[in-house]
Parts: sequence; structure tokens; C-alpha cells
Amino acid sequence: MDQKVNFVPRVQWGAAQPRQQGKLKGSAQRVVIHHTALPKCTSLKECTDQLVSIQRAHMTERGFDDIGYNFLVGGDGTVYEGRGWGVVGAHAKGNNHDSVGIAFMGNFNNDTPSAEAILSVKQLLQSGVSQDFLNPQFVLLGHRDLGSTECPGKKLYAALPQLRDTM
Repeated sequence: MDQKVNFVPRVQWGAAQPRQQGKLKGSAQRVVIHHTALPKCTSLKECTDQLVSIQRAHMTERGFDDIGYNFLVGGDGTVYEGRGWGVVGAHAKGNNHDSVGIAFMGNFNNDTPSAEAILSVKQLLQSGVSQDFLNPQFVLLGHRDLGSTECPGKKLYAALPQLRDTM
């Protein structure tokens, strides 16, 4: 059964305006999977409160122009627009110029990503390919593949093959 992703645009979760935005030059070649390493959220209220907090931390403490990720996904499978498609993120230092960053909301060192979140990210990736925001032969990576970090947590990293089976 094909279902539409529950998608929450920036304006709906109360995103602050970005200081500036860089556009990707063409389709993204890579998708980098992250986790927020925060408690999981499964409701619109829990997740939007977290999103506002993450964006504030990224902009004030880290000096980013906006929330670092292109998209974030809650435990209930709801996809939240971060920077969105076609925008250079700030999620994997030195690797943002040709990639899309997707963060699962939660800490996946111990928790297992929900089936709903996995399915929504698969659908998001398919949508990105069909709209030409994502190269059909994109490379899927965990943040740890690009730097010295535990991100996206061992249980989410172990689930990455499920996301690779999208096309």
C-alpha cells in the first residue's frame, strides 16, 4: 500500500529564517544519515519543540546559518523540513556540497529506529530522486563513514541497508 509521507514544512514547526542559504549545484550525489542523539519524539508537539531547540543550538552555539539538516524524521514517521531539498546543509563537515543530511530524531546507540521512520525516509528518498533533487545512483552513508563520530548510533547504522533498498 502506497501512502503519502506526513510532511511538516518549516513554517508549521516555527523555524527561524536562515541567515543565508547556499544552493546545491545540481542533484545531490550522497545522502548522509544522522541521529539527533536526543530523546526520541513521536508527536507533533514533542518533535516541534525539539526542532526549535535544535535550530536555536545550531544557529547560536555552532554559528550555523540555519538548522544543519535538510530533513529530520520523528519516531512516528513524520518528516520535518530542515533546510529542504536543493540547499547546502551543515551536517557533515567538508561533505555538504553534494549531499543531503537526514536526521532521525532520537538516540540510536540503544534505540532501534521505528519501521514508520524507516519507511518515511525511503519514501522521502524516492521523492527526491523523482524530483531530480537526488541522483538516482546516490550513495547512502552514515555520518560515521565521513568522520570520527558514533552518529547515527549503532542501531540506526545497522539499519542503513534497509534504506539502501529504496529503488
